[in-house]
Amino acid sequence: MEKNYNFRIMLRKEPEGGYTAYVPSLPGCVTFGDTIDEATEMVREAVELYIESLIEHGEPVPSDDEILEYNLQIKAQA
Repeated sequence: MEKNYNFRIMLRKEPEGGYTAYVPSLPGCVTFGDTIDEATEMVREAVELYIESLIEHGEPVPSDDEILEYNLQIKAQA
């Protein structure tokens, strides 16, 4: 039986170019792409492999279904 999972991904633009993509709910699930599209595709593949491994080992698969996300901006002296 297939199930849909929702995950929040984060993309960080790297100073040397490209984007690091990671999934906060899946520790160690990190990848890289030269463009946003490539990083997004790479992280999709990484998540699929991560979930496959969790299922094979009988571990629960987390999901971001119940997570609310807000951005907080704070001004501080630099």
